[in-house]
Amino acid sequence: MLNYISVKDTAEKWGISERRIQKLCEENRIEGVIRFGHSWMIPCDACKPLDRRKHKKRAGGDIHV
Repeated sequence: MLNYISVKDTAEKWGISERRIQKLCEENRIEGVIRFGHSWMIPCDACKPLDRRKHKKRAGGDIHV
């Protein structure tokens, strides 16, 4: 188990929420994850996947004065 870290540790390492890490695990977006009952274990050397969620553009855009 020394080569794996918890969801909490991964969230701190990557700067995103624990829930987001869980969703990435559920969607098989993190290579090498292992599920133990209700918990996920993430490899220490796993790379943070790209954020493929859609983002809304801000209203207003460029303002010409």
